[in-house]
Amino acid sequence: MSTVHEILYKLSLEGDHSTPASVYRSVKAYTNFDAEWDALNIETAIKTKGVDERSTKKELASALKSALSGNLETVILGLLKTPAQYDASELKASVKGLGTDEDSLIEIICSRTNQELQEINRVYKEMYKTELEKDIISDTSGDFHKLTVALAKGRRAEDGSVIDYDLIDQDAQDLYDAGLKRKGTDIPKWISIMTEQSVCHLQKVFEKYKSYSPYDMLESIKEVKGDVENASLNLGQCNQNKPLYFADRLSEFKRKYGKFLYYYIQQDTKGDYKKALLYLRGGDD
Repeated sequence: MSTVHEILYKLSLEGDHSTPASVYRSVKAYTNFDAEWDALNIETAIKTKGVDERSTKKELASALKSALSGNLETVILGLLKTPAQYDASELKASVKGLGTDEDSLIEIICSRTNQELQEINRVYKEMYKTELEKDIISDTSGDFHKLTVALAKGRRAEDGSVIDYDLIDQDAQDLYDAGLKRKGTDIPKWISIMTEQSVCHLQKVFEKYKSYSPYDMLESIKEVKGDVENASLNLGQCNQNKPLYFADRLSEFKRKYGKFLYYYIQQDTKGDYKKALLYLRGGDD
């Protein structure tokens, strides 16, 4: 069995291995998980470097780093990280150096739960000896800065069993009065509601908003330009339907480039790197 196939086949994500495979999307939980046995299998897979890109007994990440290189190394080492470690490293990459990778920053902080964001903040400080919030503050500005900092804290209200219809109506009216489709937009008010209220509450606010405005919430958001618009649309889409948000990103890729991501991976990559990406991509659509 090739190195990449052995590693991808045996390598499992950290977490409860009784979780249904669908939760992991293309990376399926390994039903007969045995950490010690799998570690031995992975060690065997990388022991004969030069035969099949396979090093001696070391800490797993170090052994893989010495056996692999380039893009394949990046993929496999990425799979060794916990979700929080991976997100923390992506966030660090998005805010360091010249400019900001707004797309990565926006996707992570808009789509993660409070619990996930709090764990990311903890891991980020552990890995980089500084606060995530501090790095975002130093690398962003204006309303985009206010929105991203507020979201990154992971302190929005949690979904509860009690539905406050009066507050839903008030928030919908406040969002309309904030004027996303009119002159004099009150962005701070909008940021306050969107970053403090629970997802369940906001879903109902979005529905109620239609009774005040001829536009739905996502159409109204498009009136705001630049990074704030991009972040706001991502946030709004995640609040409405998170699985659909990620599905739409793949559909948008096809609309923009004419073919599915799977096709371009097949055409533009090669070797074990290609195998790894196709294995992770799962299907051809």
